[in-house]
Amino acid sequence: MQLKIMPKKKHFSAGRVPLILFLCQMISALDVPLDSKLLGDLVQPPTITQQSPKDYIIDPRENIVIQCEAKGKPPPSFSWTRNGTHFDIDKDPLVTMKPGSGTLVINIMSEGKAETYEGVYQCTARNERGAAISNNIVVRPSRSPLWTKERLEPITLRNGQSLVLPCRPPIGLPPAIIFWMDNSFQRLPQSERVSQGLNGDLYFSNVLPEDTREDYICYARFNHTQTIQQKQPISLKVISVDELNDTIAANLNDTEFYGAKPSKERPPTFLTPEGNESLKEELRGNVLSLECIAEGLPTPIIYWIKEDGTLPVNRTFYQNFKKTLQITQVSEADSGNYQCIAKNTLGAVHHTISVTVKAAPYWISAPQNLVLSPGENGTLICRANGNPKPRIGWLTNGVPVEIAPDDPSRKIDGDTIIFSNVQERSSAVYQCNASNEYGYLLANAFVNVLAEPPRILTSANILYQVIANRPALLDCAFFGSPLPTIEWFKGTKGSALHEDIYVLHDNGTLEIPVAQKDSTGTYTCVARNKLGMAKNEVHLEIKDPTRIIKQPEYAVVQRGSKVSFECKVKHDNTLIPTIMWLKDNGELPNDERFSVDKDHLVVTDVSDDDGGMYTCAANTTLDSVSASAVLRVVAPTPTPAPVYDVPNPPFDLELTNQLDKSVQLTWTPGDDNNSPITKFIIEYEDAMHEAGIWHHQAEVSGTQTTAQLTLSPYVNYSFRVMAENSIGRSVPSEASEQYLTKAAEPDQNPMTVEGLGTEPDNLVITWKPLNGFESNGPGLQYKVSWRQKDGDDEWTSVVVANVSKYIVSGTPTFVPYLIKVQALNDVGFAPEPAAVMGHSGEDLPMVAPGNVRVNVVNSTLAEVHWDPVPLKSVRGHLQGYRIYYWKAQSSSKRNRRHIEKKILTFQGNKTHGMLPGLQPYSHYVLNVRVVNGKGEGPASTDRGFHTPEGVPSAPSSLKIVNPTLDSLTLEWDPPSHPNGVLTEYTLRYQPINSTHELGPLVDLKIPANKTRWTLNHLNFSTRYKFYFYAQTSVGSGSQITEEAITTVDEAGILPPDVGAGKVRAVNPRISNLTAAAAETYANISWEYEGPEHVKFYVEYGVAGSKEEWRKEIVNDSRSFFGLKGLMPGTAYKVRVGAEGDSGFVSSEDVFETGPAMASRQVDIATQGWFIGLMCAVALLILILLIVCFIRRNKGGKYPVKEKEDAHADPEIQPMKEDDGTFGEYSDAEDHKPLKKGSRTPSDRTVKKEDSDDSLVDYGEGVNGQFNEDGSFIGQYSGKKEKEPAEGNESSEAPSPVNAMNSFV
Repeated sequence: MQLKIMPKKKHFSAGRVPLILFLCQMISALDVPLDSKLLGDLVQPPTITQQSPKDYIIDPRENIVIQCEAKGKPPPSFSWTRNGTHFDIDKDPLVTMKPGSGTLVINIMSEGKAETYEGVYQCTARNERGAAISNNIVVRPSRSPLWTKERLEPITLRNGQSLVLPCRPPIGLPPAIIFWMDNSFQRLPQSERVSQGLNGDLYFSNVLPEDTREDYICYARFNHTQTIQQKQPISLKVISVDELNDTIAANLNDTEFYGAKPSKERPPTFLTPEGNESLKEELRGNVLSLECIAEGLPTPIIYWIKEDGTLPVNRTFYQNFKKTLQITQVSEADSGNYQCIAKNTLGAVHHTISVTVKAAPYWISAPQNLVLSPGENGTLICRANGNPKPRIGWLTNGVPVEIAPDDPSRKIDGDTIIFSNVQERSSAVYQCNASNEYGYLLANAFVNVLAEPPRILTSANILYQVIANRPALLDCAFFGSPLPTIEWFKGTKGSALHEDIYVLHDNGTLEIPVAQKDSTGTYTCVARNKLGMAKNEVHLEIKDPTRIIKQPEYAVVQRGSKVSFECKVKHDNTLIPTIMWLKDNGELPNDERFSVDKDHLVVTDVSDDDGGMYTCAANTTLDSVSASAVLRVVAPTPTPAPVYDVPNPPFDLELTNQLDKSVQLTWTPGDDNNSPITKFIIEYEDAMHEAGIWHHQAEVSGTQTTAQLTLSPYVNYSFRVMAENSIGRSVPSEASEQYLTKAAEPDQNPMTVEGLGTEPDNLVITWKPLNGFESNGPGLQYKVSWRQKDGDDEWTSVVVANVSKYIVSGTPTFVPYLIKVQALNDVGFAPEPAAVMGHSGEDLPMVAPGNVRVNVVNSTLAEVHWDPVPLKSVRGHLQGYRIYYWKAQSSSKRNRRHIEKKILTFQGNKTHGMLPGLQPYSHYVLNVRVVNGKGEGPASTDRGFHTPEGVPSAPSSLKIVNPTLDSLTLEWDPPSHPNGVLTEYTLRYQPINSTHELGPLVDLKIPANKTRWTLNHLNFSTRYKFYFYAQTSVGSGSQITEEAITTVDEAGILPPDVGAGKVRAVNPRISNLTAAAAETYANISWEYEGPEHVKFYVEYGVAGSKEEWRKEIVNDSRSFFGLKGLMPGTAYKVRVGAEGDSGFVSSEDVFETGPAMASRQVDIATQGWFIGLMCAVALLILILLIVCFIRRNKGGKYPVKEKEDAHADPEIQPMKEDDGTFGEYSDAEDHKPLKKGSRTPSDRTVKKEDSDDSLVDYGEGVNGQFNEDGSFIGQYSGKKEKEPAEGNESSEAPSPVNAMNSFV
């Protein structure tokens, strides 16, 4: 018996909840809701909440757990009986009871047997208010017995005969599930001809040759123990007529004649059930199973009818190829005569089954718990039915009422107990027992006498949200004893609600059949009885329904094109809808061609499969709506080329949901002109402040036609919309109607507030003023406030007009101020602004930095230090210190040239700085000044310093003049920056050969007073590279490099150009022509002097011949070339020339290619190593032949011929077919060898084809050897030969079925 539950809801959607009425019964049947807070306070008799089944079959391998759970207040205690007597669990160490529970745990896994604890158990739960009892729980261990061993003879039948293969499984608990399989654990195929009966037997209406097999195996599966047992395999052989006649003819004389005749076709007869009539009894509520299996040839077909009625349509099922009729949930109305008919082409046969449906007891009205107040009346009713009619018996607290203590308030009248004027002592638990020969029912029902003031169980301040024009259900779950009365009120001062408009349910629920907007409000539920009063408030909100204002429309599109469905939804602003698209009431295909963008479903590249019904479903937490449209796809038709253009402008602009700071703008798109609209641009005009000027407001996607716009106060808005596609933007739409928003105080203050003085005695406060759009109302002004930051002065404020600057005069020099600028208009002030810091005007610094020191770091870098000036003397923002420095000059130079001063500024409060880039070996002067926003302060005293010597710069120039055969003259200018006193010059030079490799380096020191030097004794016509640099006492300076060439002869040398680094010959020429020759090719190289970018060619021919020169063009201006395809051992002449007008040719050169190489192949037969190798191989072969001959003769002393008369042992294994190795013996003893060429005597051995040898081992542990003729070489072990094995026992491994008795 379960107590009814009054549900609690935190947020209740009344429009979605079915009308579930928690109706309190009359006074005689008050329900106690299962509310945790309520149950924690109320005293309550025990109630059984969970128990094991009546017929409890346990697994003997696991611990026994017998459940018994109960509740009550106070918590009940538990006790048990076993087989009708008290079960003392304390005396059995294997039995324990779970804490706080009546559940028994019997530990049989450690020791003990399940059979010991078979019996009938009953649990009692008891507290001060009464005792509840459980059903009688019959505990039995499951059983899965083995099949009895039996010898099954093979079955041989003639084709067409009928057959029943018996299963007869062992009787287990619970009964086994039967199925037939073969040796490979494959289920045997079944059909109208072959099928399994309800008893597990396998029936053949007629057998066929393909039914022949040796492994018909019946299996029994015991699910409770997860065990499968199997019967011994049954062998069946079906002989056809031809096979039978062949067998008869082989066993008779020629003069005799007999012949088997084929099985005749025959009408059906029943294999089961037997006879023409049978009886069947089934219990109400079970499944009725009727079976008829017939034999005959051809195979009969089974039909079923009910003689005195029709078969129930929804409860009738056929199984086993219509041989089994099943009716589920059978009742007394299903009793009657059922007839099965078996029919084939030769006739029909009938069988009648008389069905009687009995019934174990079942409830018509089970007793219910009673909660009564003192002095009230009530009844317990226990009504049950069954076939035969059940007997009703009453118990109180587990004791038959006849022997229970008397209660003057109780009167028993058959199946009813009447209570009158109950008192608290009348509380008890009553048991009703209804039983007949097929079973029993037991129900506990308590009588609990309570006196309780009203309580409201529904949570306070629940918010109910309901869609308009739908029912609203407001909960008021309550409890009290006596039963309280319920009243509902609306608002704080409203009167009680009556049933002319509202529906008041008995369970306290208030129903508003058609909720309207004015139904919104607070409702109060009041519960009263004679012991007190309780009330609770709930809240109701009515929401606008969700509607589809633009539904998808029927569309016909061409294959390969694009289609778009629109679904525009209007909903309550406080609800968030979810839009879902469906195709044919299922999900959209998972295809990137389908895209959903808010109000639109777009399908691109439409195919035939895309046709169908598309549904737009809009769901909120309270309601849902949907609309559908059909898409039809047709074949494409030739159409004129579309015209692409910008979209037409949107139209029908409409303003809705107009609020103080927002509005909803809706429009209708214009034609997209064959290019989809990608976005809409919304602009606004402020006719009050900036008439005629349109500003950007928002952008939305091209699939939207509605936008929620945020507005500012005190603006006279007009809106227009433009559409944009890939071509461009449309012209603007017509302007919408104007919408003037209400004025409000400014919601922001001016930005960029600053306070900077322009003079030493003022403070200029500036800000960026608000525009008219930001003013939020008329009469825009600013409240400017200021005070010194470090003083205790009050704020000084002034209200100014709509300007952007205010000047405060008479301020002290450079003092920090706090400044605020607040906007205000005729409505009010903007929020309080944050204060910013400013300063009054600056003045020039008054003090120069002191203690200036200079530290010369190196010849180009010096570090300057100074002491900072006092901050008060800066009189402004300290920006840094500035160093002026210059190079001191002699008086004569100072007169001729203005002194150039350099300046370096160091930011912040620095006290030192670095002066880079100084000239070495110089005298400098510097001073330091402090800098603020107004300018520089006075300069410090000048401070001079000297820089040390450094390395010189490179010489200003280097020229090579007057080249001769063996000399070159160098002229140069000294370094422009000697950076000290020059001590000498260093000249380094080295020759460069024709392959651009550098020769040895020569060093030469030249006095510092020289500017010209001649190098003699150089190589003629040689290129030299020169490195030249100056030196001071500090080190070497940067070098300057040049290249020059000595001349071949002095006849054609022009005077060098002034400043030229190299001297070239007057006419271009090619020299040093060389050739490196191989067998069929030669590499030609040369040196060239003359203009750049010259194209060369190579000419060659056979030396001494009169044939014309062969010409090859050289790519680019390279000075080498490869000649290929030359004749070996031939002298060639070669020359190199240049193409073009300035063409010239080198002198000729002669080279000779290498001779042709003779073949290097050698006759291997004449090589000494090869001859020696062959001799060694021949000797080795001869030795092997001699050894083989000796071994063969030795084997002849022990002929095997004498052993060949013995019979072959059938168990000797042959050689393995795959690798030629010996098979293993099946016996450990010796076996005789097989005769040469003999056949193996057993079907289980295989003779290796085309083999003349039979190989058998002799003796134990001796490896036998055989010659080529099969004779044996070895020793006998001296053991007596084994006699041939008798019989032909199979050595096959046992089948998996024989090896398996059972598996789990």
